[in-house]
Amino acid sequence: MPVRVPQRDAMNHWQGYPVPATRIEAPSADRMVRAFAQRPQSVHAMLARAVRECGAHEALVCEGQRWTYSELDEQASRIAGGLAARGVGPGDRIALFMGNRAEFVFVFFAVQRLGAVAVPIGVREVRAGLTFLLNQCTAKAIVFDADLAPRIPDAQEVPTLTLRIVVGSAPGAEALADVASSVHRAAPVAAREPANEPTNEHATAVILYTSGTTGHPKGAMLTHFNLAHSVLHYAACMQLRAGDRSALAVPASHVTGLVAIILAMTHVGGTVIIVPAFKAADFVALMARERITHTLMVPAMYTLCLMTPGFAQAALMNWRIGGFGGAPMPVATIDALGATVPNLVLINAYGATETTSPVTMMPAGLTREHADSVGVALPCAQIVVMDEQGVEVPVGETGELWIAGPMV
Repeated sequence: MPVRVPQRDAMNHWQGYPVPATRIEAPSADRMVRAFAQRPQSVHAMLARAVRECGAHEALVCEGQRWTYSELDEQASRIAGGLAARGVGPGDRIALFMGNRAEFVFVFFAVQRLGAVAVPIGVREVRAGLTFLLNQCTAKAIVFDADLAPRIPDAQEVPTLTLRIVVGSAPGAEALADVASSVHRAAPVAAREPANEPTNEHATAVILYTSGTTGHPKGAMLTHFNLAHSVLHYAACMQLRAGDRSALAVPASHVTGLVAIILAMTHVGGTVIIVPAFKAADFVALMARERITHTLMVPAMYTLCLMTPGFAQAALMNWRIGGFGGAPMPVATIDALGATVPNLVLINAYGATETTSPVTMMPAGLTREHADSVGVALPCAQIVVMDEQGVEVPVGETGELWIAGPMV
């Protein structure tokens, strides 16, 4: 258990918004951070809470199919039971090599239910790169889309990989549907709080690989503690609420898709509308049809929406939060969106895979005025600018960002 430094809890405010109470904690002997006093203790706990409080509410939508939180939980439970029967347990690394689809969400929560570690991998990864990642994290299983089967390495290439599970069918792999149906119907569903649910919030929940322009990818080991704080930052500082409907148009395997959309919506009891492939015209139609309220995309995707014929006439009155990151939003795009979607508030967010997504965010209403800024530090984030000698530079000077907090 982390050592907690006694300090009176207090309701904080961030740029005028109320945020949950924080306190100083020491998650390890050599580290002290400002942390939210009340937080989910695990990723599984986020889903369990949603099932308890809004089980009949729509959790997922994908290509016309819909699942409530109770139905999502049942799907994850069945897959977890099948994986457990095949020897998957706490700490095992399970790779998710899938595009944006409902099965990604089912498998992700199944892995969390078992206390195993999810390793989402982008579907653009080639066979050699995939082989490196699977060996580097000593993956025990991989769940993959059928059309990606030619890229899956064999037993000689990845000796630890004993389970190959496919969405659909592929030679040498077991179908995910068979895994989910292989355990007695009542058994996994009844075990709503499995005995091996992770109780240590500082255990690794997810490994996301990230790389610069040189060298091999590095695995960022994100804990339940990290993920909980990023989700709470998104919920409080974007003012997310029950009933929000978020479009998952960025990859589910990326930190933004996983944390800012899937987990953030689970935390508030919202709905994730999965976009298998981004095509601007289809996306705009989906936004109107599904009454989307929240997005988080790169600026180019907003520009493509604006260029879509009929965008100005689309029924987008429900769209109120437009998060973006990865690049500045052109002022012309900001102005055009303001003219055509008057209820939309654009919010820039900055972070990294290693910081579990956000460390800064632009307060609502200031994006146009500060179009060249990524905003201000989030409530639990500490950011300093340092020179090459590791000394903090004066205000206004250039240096390297050093970031600390419970999200790191």
